[in-house]
Amino acid sequence: MRLVKFALGLLLLTPLLASAEEVGQVSTVFKFVGPNDRIVVEAFDDPKVDGVTCYLSRAKTGGVKGGLGLAEDRAEASIACRQVGPIRFKGELKDGDEVFKERTSLVFKTMQVVRFLDKKRNTLVYLVYSDRLIEGSPQNAVTAIPILPWPTAQ
Repeated sequence: MRLVKFALGLLLLTPLLASAEEVGQVSTVFKFVGPNDRIVVEAFDDPKVDGVTCYLSRAKTGGVKGGLGLAEDRAEASIACRQVGPIRFKGELKDGDEVFKERTSLVFKTMQVVRFLDKKRNTLVYLVYSDRLIEGSPQNAVTAIPILPWPTAQ
């Protein structure tokens, strides 16, 4: 019963996270069977901050296991977030809020993006990292967006 409640809770939280759309990809390793290993570039909008889009590049494992969703993707990722319109907050922001999360192995590994608000410098900071149920990875990337007025048409 606890597992059912936990799964239901995860489903209810899912709409609060951004979903990514693929912008493009390049092949890095040819595989005879199954898809090639590749680097994928995805874009997602911050669900709590209008006017911010983040671009995430990361490796995806191909081959038979990758094609079936059984492979474990590498922990490396790169992120670049940009102001693409007037910045408006949709409610209160909490430091370390999870903005994006995606499974990178069958069960235990995820890649996630969290947001921090640097009030002193009036800047949004986004951090991407990978973790496992037991042990995470110190590999990470960070990007920052100064909150600036958006020009209006005259």
